[in-house]
Amino acid sequence: MSITSEATITRRPAEAAARWFDICSYADLIPERGACAMLDGTQVAVFRAFDGTLYALSNLDPFSGAYVLSRGILGTRDGVPTVASPMYKQVFDLRTGVCLDDPRVAVPVFPVRRADGDRVEVALTDDRRQ
Repeated sequence: MSITSEATITRRPAEAAARWFDICSYADLIPERGACAMLDGTQVAVFRAFDGTLYALSNLDPFSGAYVLSRGILGTRDGVPTVASPMYKQVFDLRTGVCLDDPRVAVPVFPVRRADGDRVEVALTDDRRQ
């Protein structure tokens, strides 16, 4: 007697295609300061932390409706890298985009990388565009 079992195949949803955009030279990003880049109609705030880590998130402050997060103040809260909005001072986690003052609110974050040693690139994916 032979028993035949049917294998269950689990398929992951197709990952959104990322389109990488060249932003600037790594050296052009001043540590602890932000820069704004317009990527296919999306404003992205790009930051270079003091330790050299790169972050990218939406430039739109959801509390004021102004595109100002690139002008925010970088810092940390309980070891979490943050940016404080220059408008009403809400603080956002640079890694996740979650507002630490109101966790129900978050801004989109974008993949960011250092390419070819000196170039900073940010990716937009179909599910991350706003």
